[in-house]
Amino acid sequence: MAHKIELPRRTYVRTIYNFFPFPLSNSKKKFIGNWVLRGRKMESTNSFRLRKQALKPIETARSSASQRDEEEVSKNNGQRTCEEEPLSPSSRLYHEPNFNVYVIAIMGCKTRIYPDVVKANLGHTLLRHPRFSSLQVENNGEMRWVPTEVDLERHVIVPELDQNMDSPDKFLEDYVYNLSKTTIDKSQPLWDLHLLNLRTSQSEAVGIFRIHHSLGDGTSLLSLLLACTRQMNDSKALPTIPIRKKKDKKSDRIGIWRILLRFWFVLQVFWNTVVDVFMFIATALFLTDTQNPLKGLPGSESTPRRIVYRTVSLDDIKFVKNAMNTTINDVAFGMTQAGLSRYINRICENKKDGGATETNNLPKSIRLRSNLLVNIRPAPGIQALADMMEKDAEVKWGNWIGYVLLPFTIAVREDPLDYVRNAKAIIDRKKRSLEAFCTFYIADWALNLFGIKAASALSHKVISRTTMCFSNMVGPVEEIGFCGHPMAFLAPSSYGQPYALMINFQSYIDKMTIVLSVDEGTIPNPHQLCDDIVESLQIIKDAVMTRGLA
Repeated sequence: MAHKIELPRRTYVRTIYNFFPFPLSNSKKKFIGNWVLRGRKMESTNSFRLRKQALKPIETARSSASQRDEEEVSKNNGQRTCEEEPLSPSSRLYHEPNFNVYVIAIMGCKTRIYPDVVKANLGHTLLRHPRFSSLQVENNGEMRWVPTEVDLERHVIVPELDQNMDSPDKFLEDYVYNLSKTTIDKSQPLWDLHLLNLRTSQSEAVGIFRIHHSLGDGTSLLSLLLACTRQMNDSKALPTIPIRKKKDKKSDRIGIWRILLRFWFVLQVFWNTVVDVFMFIATALFLTDTQNPLKGLPGSESTPRRIVYRTVSLDDIKFVKNAMNTTINDVAFGMTQAGLSRYINRICENKKDGGATETNNLPKSIRLRSNLLVNIRPAPGIQALADMMEKDAEVKWGNWIGYVLLPFTIAVREDPLDYVRNAKAIIDRKKRSLEAFCTFYIADWALNLFGIKAASALSHKVISRTTMCFSNMVGPVEEIGFCGHPMAFLAPSSYGQPYALMINFQSYIDKMTIVLSVDEGTIPNPHQLCDDIVESLQIIKDAVMTRGLA
């Protein structure tokens, strides 16, 4: 799921604006933003506009023989004869053997799911998106999107279940695990939906979306799914996603001081970018993370994944955020650092002879990094996607994938709040870097110069030499329903990635769901790791209360 720490979409464009020591007019800002975010060359090769199109045949003069050939082709897999689109380089990348990634979205519902209702709604929502109603056909080494008739009976799977089973939660976990062993047949659009009317500890029924990553990045795909939902209190209203409002800082600094401050900011951005690009190139060539209990072995991308999740109170995270004057991202990153440190420290303690009782059993230095695949093109919003499915509106869709290497600090700290302080410092520094843009251009250069195989090898080396993936996604603030079924929780993840651990945070109303996707060959006890992260939040919260910071 191309996917990421919640870096604001326009961060890099705003950074470009700050290069100028004088105010820019709105027209100039618009011109610069379009130039940075699109790029004339990449707009013509890697992007396209999606709109609801009637599937019109290509109007060409044909002989009767060619018409018969056309009929035969149209009968093959229900494929229609119509205008086709080539796959973007990023989409083709996800078809390489070492990068065949699927996005998983587990949706818990508060009521029983009625398959007929879901199928009826999918016909006029999700299937209006061209990527979900198109085959990916390879011909002479080129892959193209070919619109086709969608047979929902093949895409919506409703297994017969024993309602009296002993452990429904374990059954659901094993079901997703077995699902990660399989792929979707390319004779149909690369997505499916599994509806399980199974009562678990958190829901009355569960829907599991599985979508191939070539259809879009994780943020865009999740936005598309949310665009298919509606608020339970208003059946016509789309979900509300909170947007961080930038505080207006009025400064009395004028003249030379203002120019100096901007110049200093430019220097920071320049230096951070140079260092980050150097680390990216070094990682692609030789630099790898320290071998640790979370780092997968070669070939991790082909192993099945155990996906586990826990739900914590979003109010607890906001409590720490407000007390320490940070962001939800900072707290999520900090509690993850604390949880990983607890887990690795325990593993190192158990490996010591005679059962050591030392508090700190960690090695002196551990290089542990998360690799974030960042789509530098702003993802379409929920309203835009809903308009595309309902009103024939145009929406930009496509992946411009950059890389961000995020270092995790693994340490045993006396002050639990230091985990959050350290997380804030790391994230603030990453926000003052053009790393994602520069690494995108490097990958794009490798693709154009050496081809898709070389680009795939570059991506695989960078990712496999890091330890994990970490992301934080913002969800709706009110209760929503999927095809009229009220949702209890949302847990997105993925499988097929070349690392053994992926951690996703997903908010929904007043809850935060922590989702782990692990290779059990590397991490045999994912529930313990998940518990360590949850317990770390409680420890950090208790420290805030003890010191009276709230």
